[in-house]
Amino acid sequence: MRITGVRSFCFSDDAGRKYFIVKVETDAGISGLGEVGIPHWGGAISAAVTHLGEFIEGADPLATEAIWQRCFRIGFFPADRVYGCALSAIDIALWDIKGKALGLPVYKLLGGAVRDKVVCYPHTQGIGRDGLLDSCRRAVDDGWKFVRWHVPSAREAGTGDEDLLEPREAVPQTVDLFAALRDAVGDDIEICLDVHTRLDTAATIELASRLEPYRPFFLEDPLRSENPASYRTLARHGRVPIAAGEQWTGKWAFREVIEEELVRYARIDLCIAGGITEAAKIAHSCETHYIDIVPHNPLGPVSAAAGVALCMALTNVAVQEMPRAPGSYANDLFPRQIGWADGYAFCRDEPGLGVELDEALAEERRAPLNGRLTELHRRDGAFTNW
Repeated sequence: MRITGVRSFCFSDDAGRKYFIVKVETDAGISGLGEVGIPHWGGAISAAVTHLGEFIEGADPLATEAIWQRCFRIGFFPADRVYGCALSAIDIALWDIKGKALGLPVYKLLGGAVRDKVVCYPHTQGIGRDGLLDSCRRAVDDGWKFVRWHVPSAREAGTGDEDLLEPREAVPQTVDLFAALRDAVGDDIEICLDVHTRLDTAATIELASRLEPYRPFFLEDPLRSENPASYRTLARHGRVPIAAGEQWTGKWAFREVIEEELVRYARIDLCIAGGITEAAKIAHSCETHYIDIVPHNPLGPVSAAAGVALCMALTNVAVQEMPRAPGSYANDLFPRQIGWADGYAFCRDEPGLGVELDEALAEERRAPLNGRLTELHRRDGAFTNW
């Protein structure tokens, strides 16, 4: 069996959600699906997918390690996030092919299940206090064991119409909302808070200290990712668990925070970090330092399936990000998705990842490769992190 081609599909569903899916094809008629982790960078990543596809044409699709190493190293310069996304999508698709070719679900190829299902957290959010609490109550009523939201901008907090983020205002707003949310959902529901790199180190330390009585499960991405050493400061000054890593590509980017135990949870994004091949290596490195993984997954059914397959085969798993319950969205585009019940996701006992794509419909709903996200600013007009 040999690889005959690599194709890309960038499209949107009825709700306007964007997906960037990569398909690897073989001469045996077996194909696999992968997903790109930064779909809004689609133009650059599409070119990278095409470039890497030229290198792997004719290769044995079961040789995932050899293909990964060749794609990562062939340009002499190490793959960055753009090529990391392209390599990740290709790698995930190759594992899908491997499972289909061998007649086994991917999690069995990774060592077999150590758990029957994977607990997940949704994206719960709303404008203002009432909007947030209503969203979280609905999630709990639907069976979720976790809720998750993020440090709000002025618009999200319901205090203004601007995309404004002032840390000195956002910190007390976040604490007040968190206290109200804890009271609303009770002590048995875990609450995750995504800082989303919106605060600086001092503001994050203050926020963590003030949130301690309300028992956050973790604070996610309190800082930008360029300098992992800055997590030493947070580790010295706070007791609230820190989760980070969604912006990092490759095991080397994670090395420092793992070896120095600067985070409690590793937010590996399988669609950015290097696919299943690399994510498994990072996760096993985390295990040697008693760090659990919380796979980053703000994407679609293929990303969800890859993360859950990995989690089913790993011991050191805390929770899996799952914006929406599998099977509850985009069913026309993805008529086959992984299983879901009562706050838990699971891979069915079928070959590969267990996800299908309606390619004809995806072609009809093609979306622009490039996109823009919301931009936040400070009151003085300075640009700040989204």
